[in-house]
Amino acid sequence: MFFKNKKVLIIGGTGTIGRSLLTHILTEEPEVVVIVSRDEYKQHLLQSEMGSKSSKIRYFIGDIRNYDRMLNVMEDIDYVFHVAAMKHVTHCEENPFEAVLTNIIGTQNVIKAAKTQGVKKVVFSSSDKAIAPTNNYGATKLTAERLIHAAQQSKGSNKISFSSVRFGNVMGSRGSVIPLFLKQINENKKISITDPNMSRFMMTVEQATLMTIEAMKESIGGETFILKMPVVLIKDLAEVVIEEAANKYNMNVDEIAIEEIGLRPGEKKYEELMTFEESLKALELPNMFIVPSNSSDLSNYQKAIKAKPGTYQSSHQKPITKEVLRQLIQNQSLI
Repeated sequence: MFFKNKKVLIIGGTGTIGRSLLTHILTEEPEVVVIVSRDEYKQHLLQSEMGSKSSKIRYFIGDIRNYDRMLNVMEDIDYVFHVAAMKHVTHCEENPFEAVLTNIIGTQNVIKAAKTQGVKKVVFSSSDKAIAPTNNYGATKLTAERLIHAAQQSKGSNKISFSSVRFGNVMGSRGSVIPLFLKQINENKKISITDPNMSRFMMTVEQATLMTIEAMKESIGGETFILKMPVVLIKDLAEVVIEEAANKYNMNVDEIAIEEIGLRPGEKKYEELMTFEESLKALELPNMFIVPSNSSDLSNYQKAIKAKPGTYQSSHQKPITKEVLRQLIQNQSLI
């Protein structure tokens, strides 16, 4: 077991992905899992929820904007999962420098502290919005990716490795649109969508978690791991949520409207997970793409094949059917 008797740090550990990572890592008998976040209430809830498992968990209040705190919590740590971020597009647009402080300066603090403390591996969670960004959130994530890759290139004799995972939307996470749709249905019997033909990459919390852990286990440094994930049309998602919510709350489907409000500032009609330039050196596995750094030892990925050149856009992929989408939502108990 990879994490057996190891010390693991999850920065942003009270978020959706952080909590899921914690649950999975505990099954491999680590020595300790350290949870760092800046929300004491969410830490209290998590601590109560974990109960008897909490003997192997340590909870620390801390913000990645504070380098000294990152240095302190990384003492004697083996592996670091960096999943903390400002991630709501609108809030990052309206508070651009706050997003810079968390997503860029914070990531540099993580890098610097990890190098100083002799951490073995760092995995950073990025976003499809980092590709050809049209909003501040995407721009900060792109810069953070570049920082991670630069850290790998400039580590010198340090044995640490840095890598990234690039996500689409995670169904059921705090950033997911599903909770917003449910709130709108319960309050106004109406859902607001920006464009019915808008498409998004969607993945479950379980998929995001397992991919992040796989990246930690398999990475040798400098890679970007990109999960192959289904594409969903926003109109289909809205209709399925309405049908499922109406059934659960005993509402009439015909009384719930869909209102089209147009794209918001910085919002894209489709998303991208890999650029054409990245595809030229990318490797492909059945469930993911791996974009290596220029110095990566590709012999570690003998089962991978060379990816076909091309962009990986949601508008170029066939969306899943409403029934497949419905099954995903039901299986994840999202409504």
